[in-house]
Amino acid sequence: MAMPLHKLDLLTGYGITFGAVGALQAGVASFVAYVLMGVDTDAPAGVVIVLAISNAVCGMALGLSIGAFAKTEFQAVQFMPAVILPQILVCGLFVARDQMAEWLQRVSDVLPLTYAYGALDEVAKDGEMTDDAWVDLAVVVGVTLLLLALGATTLRRRTP
Repeated sequence: MAMPLHKLDLLTGYGITFGAVGALQAGVASFVAYVLMGVDTDAPAGVVIVLAISNAVCGMALGLSIGAFAKTEFQAVQFMPAVILPQILVCGLFVARDQMAEWLQRVSDVLPLTYAYGALDEVAKDGEMTDDAWVDLAVVVGVTLLLLALGATTLRRRTP
């Protein structure tokens, strides 16, 4: 810590490191699925892998920003189910979004997992990146950057 360090620098360092680990994890999971287990998809494997990596990095950014908002590690652990579970329930994974109540659809419109799942769903249906899938991917990337920036604003500067 010989040089001045800004909050965004710290979070960017965490983001790059954990993002690389998330990307590696998504790559390994894709390798196991496609090569070892012989999973076959209509979409090219490269497209699915890129979407998996972008989703992993977005999840990492969500975790870092939640951790930055929390005052203690225990509080960060308590935030995770409250933030992740609602997203899993309303993203369209279990029930199609158009079959949900309108207020649930509106809630899911602002949650990043909806767009992460939406991009994968579009690619699975059409076998290629559609315009909707590109929009969903852009939202995931934008939310990732926004979450890192929000996390940086919440970090408290401590000087010895």
